[in-house]
Amino acid sequence: MSEQLLDTRGLSCPLPVLKARKRLMAMAPGERLRVLATDPKAPGDFRLYCQETGHKLIEERQEGQDFVLVLERAG
Repeated sequence: MSEQLLDTRGLSCPLPVLKARKRLMAMAPGERLRVLATDPKAPGDFRLYCQETGHKLIEERQEGQDFVLVLERAG
């Protein structure tokens, strides 16, 4: 399965979600996007974004100060 990486570390919300949205629009259904973020609001924002758009939040974890979120493009 294809996966792309989007590094949004250092950006404040809603910029990580907006950048992810733009990247997801260019991807094929089923492809995955791994987002790295440092804003503590990012996990909640991505959960809400996925609920509203139908994309799947496959993985959500914290590594040190970084949040790692893996989204799968909706069909």
